Amino acid sequence: MTVKLIGLKADHFRHPLDLEATNRLKQLPGLDLAIRGFLGSIAEDFFYLNNIASSIRISEKQLPDLHDLLISACEILDVETPQLYIQQNPVPNAYTLAIRGQKPFIVIHTSLLDLLNPEEIKAVIAHELGHLKCEHGVYLSLANIMVLAAGLIPTWGTLVAQSLQSQLLQWVRCAEFSCDRSALLVVQKPEIVMSVLMKLAGGSPNLASQLNLSAFMEQVKDYRVMSNNELGRLLQETQTAQLTHPLPIIRAKEVEKWSNSPEYDQLLNQKRISYNCESDRQGGWRNW
Repeated sequence: MTVKLIGLKADHFRHPLDLEATNRLKQLPGLDLAIRGFLGSIAEDFFYLNNIASSIRISEKQLPDLHDLLISACEILDVETPQLYIQQNPVPNAYTLAIRGQKPFIVIHTSLLDLLNPEEIKAVIAHELGHLKCEHGVYLSLANIMVLAAGLIPTWGTLVAQSLQSQLLQWVRCAEFSCDRSALLVVQKPEIVMSVLMKLAGGSPNLASQLNLSAFMEQVKDYRVMSNNELGRLLQETQTAQLTHPLPIIRAKEVEKWSNSPEYDQLLNQKRISYNCESDRQGGWRNW
């Protein structure tokens, strides 16, 4: 039986790398306020208009099975329900936007739905909800527009923008680990989250059912062997420096590791969650 984590806070499951990287960004004066002010309600209205014009909004009347997955994931994580859109796109992907927390939404590409089974789709939704639960929205938005902003706001300067972009990319990669934990907390079976990552690495609708998760996880050993020498470490750093997500095989290993941790077990057994007040029992965007 799936455990509902009523009273869950982001800090109950946030990955240490995410916490460290977030604290570094928060030390940059006014960064979050700047992006909220720069984008503000105009950007939220723009993306809302784009979604309702060119995507399918999920509801009780529109693809209700997907809507049920969304509602269930929100109940388990104890968050309010954002809007969910399905968008035609051949690149398997999902993303979240929440600039000021007023109109958060999730978008899932149709090609990703074609690749996954219902439990795996629920894991993807839960991963995206993790961005909302952990207050990732503002920095995610900033990471996406940083290159453009460098040209639009000359006072920032190219070198400053490049430095911020590097820090943001590093932060985004760290943040993904927290969201993978969010996915695990919802589906409560590590093999489901790991399977999603395996299919993102090399799956297709025709091959997905034939993939072997155990064989995929064995690749971790070979990857780690490369870090035993300086050249291998340099190649690995170069490989990941410009990525917005950690490598799927590393993410899968982190999921496996956390699923065997006392912290994860304590959360599922409600030993780490406590209520501070009656409002803690009512869901909502507590971390905004």
